[in-house]
Amino acid sequence: MSQQPRRRPSKPYRRPQKDPVRILAFEALRAVDERDAYANLVLPPLLRKARETPDFDSRDAALATELVYGTLRRQGTYDAIVAQCVDRPLREVDPPVLDVLTLGAHQLLGTRIPTHAAVSASVELARVVLGDGRAKFVNAVLRKVAAHDMDTWLERIAPAYDENAEEHLGLVHAHPRWIVSALWDALGGGRAGIEDLLEADNERPEVTLVARPGRSTAGELLTAVGEDRGLPGRWSPYAVRLAEGGEPGALDAVREGRAGVQDEGSQLVALALANAPVEGDDRRWLDGCAGPGGKAALLAALAAERGAALLASEKQPHRAGLVARALDGNPGPYAVIAADGTRPAWRPGSFDRVLVDVPCTGLGALRRRPEARWRRRPEDLDGFAPLQRELLRQALAAVRIGGVVGYATCSPHLAETRAVVDDVLKGRGGVPADAEWIDARPLMSGVPALGEGPDVQLWPHLHGTDAMYLALLRRTA
Repeated sequence: MSQQPRRRPSKPYRRPQKDPVRILAFEALRAVDERDAYANLVLPPLLRKARETPDFDSRDAALATELVYGTLRRQGTYDAIVAQCVDRPLREVDPPVLDVLTLGAHQLLGTRIPTHAAVSASVELARVVLGDGRAKFVNAVLRKVAAHDMDTWLERIAPAYDENAEEHLGLVHAHPRWIVSALWDALGGGRAGIEDLLEADNERPEVTLVARPGRSTAGELLTAVGEDRGLPGRWSPYAVRLAEGGEPGALDAVREGRAGVQDEGSQLVALALANAPVEGDDRRWLDGCAGPGGKAALLAALAAERGAALLASEKQPHRAGLVARALDGNPGPYAVIAADGTRPAWRPGSFDRVLVDVPCTGLGALRRRPEARWRRRPEDLDGFAPLQRELLRQALAAVRIGGVVGYATCSPHLAETRAVVDDVLKGRGGVPADAEWIDARPLMSGVPALGEGPDVQLWPHLHGTDAMYLALLRRTA
C-alpha cells in the first residue's frame, strides 16, 4: 500500500508590523494626492499627533519628514523608474499602491536606508494599508527597483543631454520638462546655471526668522536661539537663519508675534519697497494682496517707525484673518480689510507706497512646496495673467503721483514677471500707465548677481532665497 506524501505544515499567519513613521508618511502622501493638499500643511498636525505616543521621538519625526518631502520632490523621476518595473501603464496602478511604491523607491534610491530594510519596511507597510495580496505586488516591483542604484536608473531612463537637454535635466533633477524650459529662459544662462538652480530646488530650505522692527531685533533672536543653532541673515538686517531642526514656535518672540517665519527674499522685497525714494508725503502705505501676512507685518512695523500707517487688504476673509493675526500688537496704526484688489475699496491716489505680491504659479518656491511642480500646468499661466495685470493697474491707480508701487511675485517665469510689467506700462489690453521704472538693485545693498535691472530677480542657488521677483515703479501723472 503506497504511502501519501507528507504535507509540509503551513506557516502560521504573521500579522504585519505597524511602523508609525511609514504609516504617517503614507497618510501624508495620500492627503496630497486625494485632496490636493500641501505637505507643509498636512505634515505638522500628523507629526503633532504622533508625538503624543511615547515611542515616537525626534528622529522618527525627522525620518517621516524626509520620506514625505523626498518622495514628493522626486515623484516624477520615481514614477518613471517604477514604470520600468511594472507590466502595465502607471495610470492603471491604484494610487495608494503607487504611493507605497514611490515611497519605497525613495528609500531605495534617495536615502541611506539599507536595501533589505527599505524593501521589507515597504512590504510591511503595504500589508497594513493595502492587504497581503497587493503587498506581494509591491515586493516584486521594489525588488526590480533595487536592482540598480539611482545613477544607473538615470542612465537607463533619461535621454542624453545632447539629444534632449530639457528632458534629460527634468528626469535627472526631478522637474517637469516645461518648468525646466521656463526656468532656463528666465536664467538666460548656460548649463551650469540651470543645473545649480534645479539642484537648489531639491534641497530643504533653511528656516528663516524675521525680527519685526520696533518689537524685536535679530540680536535678540540669535541670543534666544543660541550661537550653535542660529546664524544672521545673509542680506536682511532683520533675518536669522535656524540650524536644521530648529523650532521657531519655541521662541517667545515668535509666540508673541514680535518675530515670525519669513524667507529672506520676502524680507528683501518689503525692505526695498519701504526704502524706495518717494516725492512728498510718506504717511499712507498699502499692501494690496496681504495674505497670509508676512510682508504686511514687516511693512507695518517699518511704517510705524516712521509715523506711517499701513492698510492691509486681502480678498479671502480667512486669509485676511491670518493677516490680522500677523499684525496683532503692531505699535503703529494699521487696518486689515477683506477686499478685492481688482475692485478697490479706496479712492484713487490715496497711498504713498503700494505693494502687490500677486497670486502666481509659485515656481519660485518649489523648495517649500515640492508637490507643486507636479501639480502645476503650463495653462495655469493663462489663468493668472489677467489677474496679475489688473492688480498692477489698480495698484498704480491707488498710488499718488510721486508715490511708489512694488510688483512682486514668487515666480521667476517671464510670463509672470517682466512681461506683466511691460504690458501694463505699455497699455497692452488697456491704457498705458503713467509710471516709470525705479532701479531696485541699489535698494538691495550688498546682494550680488541681481541682473541688469531695473527689476530684480532673486534665486535659490545664488542668494539662498526663494526666487522672488520685484519691479518698482513711480507714478508720474
